[in-house]
Amino acid sequence: MQFFKICGKLIASEVNEGDRRTRMEFAHKIAARTAEFNGANNTRYCFLSVLAEDYVTMGIIATQSVDLVAFAESCAKHLGLNAKIEFPDEITLANLQNLLSNADRQSYIEDDDAVLEQFGLDRICGGRRGLEFGENLVNYAAKEEDLFASARKLFTNETLIPELERIYAGKKYVYTLGHPVHYIVEADDRDIRREIYKVLLDALHANLRLENCRYSFLDFRPGESYSRMTYEALYKISEGGAVVIRYLASDDAEDDANASTEREVIENICDMAKRYRNKVLTVLCFPRECKRVKAQFYENLGTMSFVELREDFIGGEDAKTFLSALAKENHVRTDKMLFANIKNDHFYLATELQAVFDEWYNQKLKTTVYPQYKDIAVARGETVKAKPQGSAYDELMEMIGLTEAKQVIKKALNYYKMQKLYEEKGVKRNNPAMHMIFSGNPGTAKTTVARLFARIMRENGLLSRGHLVEVGRGDLVGRFVGWTAQTVQEKFKAAMGGVLFIDEAYSLVDDRDGSYGDEAINTIVQEMENHRADVVVIFAGYPNKMEGFLAKNPGLRSRIAFHVPFADYNCEELCQIADMVSRKNGMRLDKDAYDKLAKAFDIAKADDDFGNGRYVRNVFEQAKMNQASRLLEKDFETITTDEITTITADDIVIPEATKPQKRRIGFC
Repeated sequence: MQFFKICGKLIASEVNEGDRRTRMEFAHKIAARTAEFNGANNTRYCFLSVLAEDYVTMGIIATQSVDLVAFAESCAKHLGLNAKIEFPDEITLANLQNLLSNADRQSYIEDDDAVLEQFGLDRICGGRRGLEFGENLVNYAAKEEDLFASARKLFTNETLIPELERIYAGKKYVYTLGHPVHYIVEADDRDIRREIYKVLLDALHANLRLENCRYSFLDFRPGESYSRMTYEALYKISEGGAVVIRYLASDDAEDDANASTEREVIENICDMAKRYRNKVLTVLCFPRECKRVKAQFYENLGTMSFVELREDFIGGEDAKTFLSALAKENHVRTDKMLFANIKNDHFYLATELQAVFDEWYNQKLKTTVYPQYKDIAVARGETVKAKPQGSAYDELMEMIGLTEAKQVIKKALNYYKMQKLYEEKGVKRNNPAMHMIFSGNPGTAKTTVARLFARIMRENGLLSRGHLVEVGRGDLVGRFVGWTAQTVQEKFKAAMGGVLFIDEAYSLVDDRDGSYGDEAINTIVQEMENHRADVVVIFAGYPNKMEGFLAKNPGLRSRIAFHVPFADYNCEELCQIADMVSRKNGMRLDKDAYDKLAKAFDIAKADDDFGNGRYVRNVFEQAKMNQASRLLEKDFETITTDEITTITADDIVIPEATKPQKRRIGFC
C-alpha cells in the first residue's frame, strides 16, 4: 500500500471565491463528487485536501499500481477542477492522515475516519487500538558508489558489502516480483543498526526490489503486546515495502514475568512475516549477542531465508587506517596521540573508534587548530572538580564527625562520575554497583546518612527517585515456604530508583543456618545483580557482626562496592552534637552546662551499650524536663525569656560509672 501527495497548478474551478454559504455548498458538492468518483473501490482512493487561489493539493491511497498523474487529473476533472498535475511524492501514513484531516475540516470528504476504515488503516492510526510504530522514506536518489562508501564506514566488509554486490549484480525487472531473502541486522549500537538497514533499503529500492519508498519500523520490548490482527494490519499497509522489527531489550536475559508475552509476540510477528513474505520485506534488528531471542525468531520463521548483516571487528593497522580516514574527512592531520590508545592485539567496533577519534579531535581543535583556546578549561574537567550538587550533600558535610563515612561517600560519587568519563572516551564499562555496608554502633547516624545519600544520588543524577525504603528481617522473611523470595522482590520493586536500607542485616543469618534467612540472602544477591543500575542496597549493623554476615554468602561480598565505617563519637563531637540539638530546639547551653556534659559523656562512653548521638538526644530531653521542674519552683512573673531558652549545669545529670560487666544505657 502506498500513499501519495500530489500538487497541481490550478487553472480554473467552478468556485474560487464567494460568500461562506457559496463556499460551503461547493465543498459539499466536492465531497459528493469524491464519493461518486471513488465509489466502493478498495484498491485506490483520490481526494482533494487543499484548494487555494492558484494551486491544489490532493492525496492518493493505492493498493495496486496505477498511473498516478492520470488518476489525479481524472479525479480533479470530476471534481470540477482544471489543474495541471505535477508528479506525485510518496508520503508516510502520518502525512496522509494530515491530508485527510484537512480534507475533512474543509468538508471536501464526508469522514476521514471512514476512509481509514475502508482501507483497514483504522487499527494502526492511534486511538484505543492504535499501534505505536514509526515510518520513514528511503533515499530514492541514493547512488551506488555512495551506498558502498557508507557500508565501508560501518565496518561491514564481510556482510553488508557482499550483499550490496549481490543486489547490484542482479537483473532489474520492471516490477517488484518478491523477496528471495529477508534480513537480520546485528550491532550493539542502535545508531549503527539503523544506518545498516537504511543503506540496505536504499539499495533494494534503487534496484526495484522494493516498490514503496515508505517503510515501517516497530520497536519490540519484552512485556509489550498487541493483538494478532494489529500486527497483520501493519503488514497489510506495508505491502510493497518493508517492516523493520527492532528488539530494544538492554540484554538477552530472560525475564520470567515477560517470557510468555515475549514468545507470543515473536510468534505473531513471525506468522505475519511468513504470510507476507513475498509482499513485505522483513528486517529483524538485534544487539550483537542477543542469541536467545534471535533463536526464538529462527524457530518460528519456518523456511524463510535470512541474510545476516553485522558490523566487523577490526584491529591493528586497519583500525589506524579507519582513524586516518576520519581525520582526512575532517581536514586535520593525524599525530601520535591519535593512535596512542590503539593496541595491535585488540579489535574494535566502529563506535569505539569513533569515540577515540572524537576525543582526540576535540583536543586537536583546541591545541593545534585554534591554539588560542588551549588554556580554556574543559567543561567536563570543571564538572569533575566541582563538588556534588544539592542541599543533601551540604547537610551531610555539616554533620558532626563521620569523617570516614564522608570520605567513602565522596569516593563513591567520584567513582560513579569517572565511569561516565570512561564511557565518553570509548571505554565500555558496566553500570557500577553502588551497594554498601554501613557498620557502626547504635546512634552513629547510619540511617540519617543513608537518607542523605539517597537524596545526594538523586540530586546528582545517579538515581531517579532517591527515596529510602527501610526494612529489617521481619520485612524480608516470609512466614511460609516460598514467601520469602517474593517478599524480597517486592521490596526491591518498591525501592526502584532509590535506596533499600536493610538494618541489622546480620539478623538474617544469626544462628539460623538453612532457614528462611538463607533464602532471603540468596534472593537479595540475585536482585542486587538484576537491578544494579536502579537500586542501591545498604546493609547496616554492628561492626563485629557484619563480617559474619558477609561470610554467609560467597556472592554477597563481591557485590559490595563500599564499606562505610561509622566510628563512635568522641567527647568533643558529642558536645558539639548536644550544642547543635539545643540550637535546633531554639535553646542554648551555658558554659557550665557544656563543661558538665563533657564529663557526663566521658563516663557514659565506658558503657558497652552507649548510644552515641541517640544518647545525646536523650540527655538533652532529660535536661529540658529538669529545667522545667527547676523553673516551676520560681515565681513565674520573674522568669525571663533567656532563662527559658538556657540549659544550665543544674539541668545536667552525670551518670554513675557502672561496672564493665554490667553496663547500662542511661543516667541517674
